[in-house]
Amino acid sequence: MTFIPTLTPPVEIPPHLSKPVGTPGTRLLEIERSKASFCPDDLKEFLYGKEYLERVNRILPVLENDPAFDKSQIHYMDRGDKFRHGLAKEKRLVQVSRELGWDEEDNKVAEELLDMPAAFGLHKSMFMKTLRAQTTDEQKELFLKPAERYEIIGCYAQTELGHGSNVQGLETTATYRPETKTFVLQSPGLTAMKWWIGGLGRTADHAVVMAQLYTPDGRNGSLVRRGPFPFVVPIRDLKTRELLPGCTVMDIGPKAGYPMTDNGALLVSVYETSRRTFGSDRARIGLTFRLNQLDNVEIPHVNFLAAYAQVDPDSGKFARPPNEKLSYGTMTYIRANIVQQARMVLARSATVAIRYCSVRRQFADRDAPFTDDGRKPAETQVINYQLVQARIFPPLVQAFACHFTGKEMFRLYSLNQTAMEGGDFTLLADVHASSSGLKSLCTIMASGAIEECRRACGGHGFSLAGGLASFYADYLPQYIANPEAKARAKYAGDLADPQFFIDAFGHRAAYLTATALRKRDVEKRTWNSLLIDIFRCSCVVPPIRRLAHPCSSADQPLLAIDRTAHSQYYLVYNFAQAILHDAALKAQPAVHRVMTTCFELFACYTMDAEASEFLSSGYLSPKQHELLRNRVHALLAELRPQAVPLVDAWGCPDYLLNSALGRHDGDVYPALVRFAQNEPLNRTRFNVNVDDPELEVGPEEGSPETRSSKL
Repeated sequence: MTFIPTLTPPVEIPPHLSKPVGTPGTRLLEIERSKASFCPDDLKEFLYGKEYLERVNRILPVLENDPAFDKSQIHYMDRGDKFRHGLAKEKRLVQVSRELGWDEEDNKVAEELLDMPAAFGLHKSMFMKTLRAQTTDEQKELFLKPAERYEIIGCYAQTELGHGSNVQGLETTATYRPETKTFVLQSPGLTAMKWWIGGLGRTADHAVVMAQLYTPDGRNGSLVRRGPFPFVVPIRDLKTRELLPGCTVMDIGPKAGYPMTDNGALLVSVYETSRRTFGSDRARIGLTFRLNQLDNVEIPHVNFLAAYAQVDPDSGKFARPPNEKLSYGTMTYIRANIVQQARMVLARSATVAIRYCSVRRQFADRDAPFTDDGRKPAETQVINYQLVQARIFPPLVQAFACHFTGKEMFRLYSLNQTAMEGGDFTLLADVHASSSGLKSLCTIMASGAIEECRRACGGHGFSLAGGLASFYADYLPQYIANPEAKARAKYAGDLADPQFFIDAFGHRAAYLTATALRKRDVEKRTWNSLLIDIFRCSCVVPPIRRLAHPCSSADQPLLAIDRTAHSQYYLVYNFAQAILHDAALKAQPAVHRVMTTCFELFACYTMDAEASEFLSSGYLSPKQHELLRNRVHALLAELRPQAVPLVDAWGCPDYLLNSALGRHDGDVYPALVRFAQNEPLNRTRFNVNVDDPELEVGPEEGSPETRSSKL
């Protein structure tokens, strides 16, 4: 007899116990919203613009009402089911987009609202972005057009098992053979295996592979290494989905997040089958990692993406691109996009934490009791504690800082793309450097904010129902001046002047630059001993200053310093420029006032967090630091009544948040209970008899469960 476990009825809460005690969360959030000194809808329109909000209002109901986009059961699925759900979502989204005639911006909004990274993610981002930016007209017809029609599915294979950020150190090679007009791709060792490649494991049939190019145009026909360049490599048969000869591919297994994405590994080599006969397919697979018996994968000349660099098909002669970093174009776009995305990560985290902390009560304040309708003293809202405010308000103001800097980064990126189309590459280094430094700072800031907000939600933040624990796991992969200037004395009153913060952060960046150079040139410290300093201060001088004060090539090494300081300066600078000069913002006095408070808190909080460097640079005295810290406390109190209206202005819908704690209506506790009721384990009775091998309790013969299970 086949064992059939008993399914018990769903858990039901007695009706007389189904409502929370005390003032309901819905009422508490109503009270919070009544305190607003500005109209959240006005700020929302300023942040997003009417066109974007109209798109959201049009697209959101489509997603909410289609079963393929349902999020309610995701947390109860195992990894295989999550991957299948994600693939179904991807396919259905393409269908809906075609049915409703969505354009690229519509699809982007839909992806943001879905927030379910899945199998087609890299196809829609880095794969197609690379094909658009780095292909000839012929290659666009061969590769880009089919990709846009989803006739081929691609991924972007750069990272290797042994190399990540060091693109110049990639081990995969591509050697050109003029006699066959082909490129020979080879993974020379295990560490050359492409790794972490989204969509590669079970989905993609093509990959843009970054490989070290070798051309036979050296002295006497010798091979010359040309650096990393992108190649389109077919990896699966389009009909059977079987791997093509020479491609060893696998999913890399469970990860901390991204369960719907099949991150994969790729070796581009194959056995010389003429030398050996394999007894079975299984035998061949089992020997794939014996890399000393490899032949090579060959791809046609046209598969080398040649918008900028070219290899002559007959001679193999290499034509150098106008700028050596052109092949990094896709990564630069992604980094700029990450800065823009960070604002929503921060806003989303702050939304959940601020709404929940406005509903959650903890301890009564005996000195100033809060009462419920004149009855006994009630517990205080958690958001009233300044220690809590100091944890959950910074992510809110950081979101606004990233918003203005993200807009500026995309403006510069677009300027650079237009300039490059005309043969002008002067902006490329600025955009590349700025995007690199800001990506690092913003992802660290955003991932830290998710975790800080989750912790601020207490025990309920540990539940997947809270929406922050899984959000953190899915976002975590992103985690991967004049040195002679003299400090000017400042008084406490200057903390209300945006120019003070611009000067302060600029001075700190310059001081760190000078300090690092002194350690290198005067104290003769080795570069290895300066790595910590260089991490704090490397790679970025804000393009706004580079454009105003161009420097010679001899000065370039000096700019490889001060990353964090310059990136923070750039965030402060762009936020201040909006406060000082944005006409649309200044035309709304109430919104402008609250945004000025947000700017001051962002700048003061960041200065306080980096106080040791401001003190050591001489820009702040200990007394001024004390005044600065007092100003932070005053700003937290000033922002307190505006906190819920400010997160409302970000307009994160409940569908996006997928959080019982961050619900717009504040009905937190019933939502937590409903989440628990849906747990499949609650439908099973378990056998705890240590002498019985069965783990679950089966139905008794003749019981209703037995009869139903046999039907």
